[in-house]
Amino acid sequence: MIRFRHLTLALLGTLAFAPAAAFAQDAYATQTTSSTDGATKRFAVVGGYALSEPTSNPSIAGARTPVDGDGAATLSASYYVTDNIAVEAWGAADKFGHRVRNANGGKLGSVNAQPYAVSGQYHFGTSEQTLRPFVGLGYYETNYDGESAEPTGALAGQRIGVETTKGAMATAGVDVKLSPSWFARADLRYLHGDSNVMLDGQNAGKAELNPVVLGVGLGARF
Repeated sequence: MIRFRHLTLALLGTLAFAPAAAFAQDAYATQTTSSTDGATKRFAVVGGYALSEPTSNPSIAGARTPVDGDGAATLSASYYVTDNIAVEAWGAADKFGHRVRNANGGKLGSVNAQPYAVSGQYHFGTSEQTLRPFVGLGYYETNYDGESAEPTGALAGQRIGVETTKGAMATAGVDVKLSPSWFARADLRYLHGDSNVMLDGQNAGKAELNPVVLGVGLGARF
């Protein structure tokens, strides 16, 4: 949770800096980038870091089990069909490691999650602008592995399995133009869906995490 708050502050700092950056960059962007040049930059890639914080607690064997958030590197690639409409492939380049706890905060086990998604996005304004907010909607899947139980917890000695989660993803973010080719990005993604939790091969509940994924990154458009 502390890391999630730190990244929230970083995102807010980016948004606070954006108007000043926009003011400083407007003249530069006008002089160096024409609408024709912007239209030819169809591809964008972004590398960044994100924190995934579950908003729901899964139910395992009839009990609610809080799950801790975690951070991981992320990558995305976008194709701009027009200057405003883009198709994005996004995913975690590493795995989010989640700890599963009981109602008293004791550790029950752990699991690794790696989401990836495809979405359509609408970018407001034009590519000449320094500050460009965007929204998106798409489909995601999250693969789980490394499921393990604590040797002394309520799940001790049981084999845990979590099926792949599939569902809808909503995105909102902002790009801050640094040069004709480089930009900074801050975004917020909400992943909605659930999957079955298995104990010793038997269905024992639902993994309904519905995480909020808050990220920052550096991108290039070409």
